[in-house]
Amino acid sequence: MKILNILLNLFRFDRTNWRAVVLCVLASVLFWIFNSLNKQYATNIKFPLLFEFDGEKYAIAAPLPKFVTLNVTGSGWDLFRKRFGLKKQPVIISLERPNEIQKIVGSTMAPRLASQVGKLQINFVVTDTLHLKIDKKDFHRYKLVPDLTDLSFRNGYGRTSPIVVLPDSVRLEGPESILHTLPDSIVLKVSLQEIAEDYRDEVEIVFPGSEMVKRNPSIAQIMFEVAEIKTVEVKLKVDTGNPMNLLHDSVQATFQIPAAHIAEFNEQMKNITAHINKNLFRHTPRAVPRLSGVPAYAQIRKIDSVALREN
Repeated sequence: MKILNILLNLFRFDRTNWRAVVLCVLASVLFWIFNSLNKQYATNIKFPLLFEFDGEKYAIAAPLPKFVTLNVTGSGWDLFRKRFGLKKQPVIISLERPNEIQKIVGSTMAPRLASQVGKLQINFVVTDTLHLKIDKKDFHRYKLVPDLTDLSFRNGYGRTSPIVVLPDSVRLEGPESILHTLPDSIVLKVSLQEIAEDYRDEVEIVFPGSEMVKRNPSIAQIMFEVAEIKTVEVKLKVDTGNPMNLLHDSVQATFQIPAAHIAEFNEQMKNITAHINKNLFRHTPRAVPRLSGVPAYAQIRKIDSVALREN
C-alpha cells in the first residue's frame, strides 16, 4: 500500500515533481544521443562538387554536375557535421585537359576524393558517372539582325524609317562547340501587336546555348519610327540601256509612304527609274527590275516582273 501511495504521489500533478521527471528524461535522451554519436556508422552523404581547370583556355559547354554521393564510414559526430553542416566544403576534381574528358566513372573517383572528406573513410562512390562537356574557349563578333515577322501595326500605320540596332554587333566568348555552330548573324526576335507609335525597346541577345556564353553586350536596342501610312501604286517605264525585246515596256510598283510625305512623293516619283539588263534573263524568262531614285522615306512593297517577248 505504501508503494502504491508513493507512485500516486509521484504522478500526481505537481509542478515540482513533473519538472524533475522532465529533467530526468532530457538527461537520459542527451546521454543516449552523445553515446550514439561516439559510435561508428556507414551512410550516404551528398557532397558539393567543384571542378578546377584553366578558365582562360577552356569554357563550360553544358551544366556540370553539382554533387557527388559517397558512401562513407565515420563517427556519428563527423557524419552529423558533414550531413547537416551549414556550409559544406566542396570536394574538388582537377582537370588538366578538360576538353578530352567526357565522363568520369564513379569507381575511379574514390582515390581523388579520399583526402578531402576529413576523418571519414570512403567505402564506395554511389554516383555512377559524372558527364562533362568542357571545350576550348573561343570568341567571335556576330552581326545583330532584327526579325519583325511577329510584329504587326494598327490598321493604317506602318514603319516609316530604317530599323536601327544599337549596337549592331555582339562579341561572344565561350565554348567553341557552341560558337562554331552559330550563323554569321544573331537574330533578335521582336513580337508586338497593333503598333501605332514609334518603337524603341531593349531585346535580350539569346540563341541556342547562350546561357553558356559570355555576351558583350547581353542586350541590344531596336528602334524605328511608326506613323500613318498610305499605299501608292506607280507605273514605271523600264530602262534597258540596250535594245531588248520586252513583252512590256513598263512595270507596276507599290510603295508604302508616310501620310505626311504624300505630296512630296508625288513630286519625286518622276525621278524613280526601273532598270533591267540582259544578264538578269540568263537563267529565267522573267526578271524583276532594279529601282533607283526612290526617296529614303518610301518603302518598296511590290514590283512586277517583266518578260522577254518570244521570237
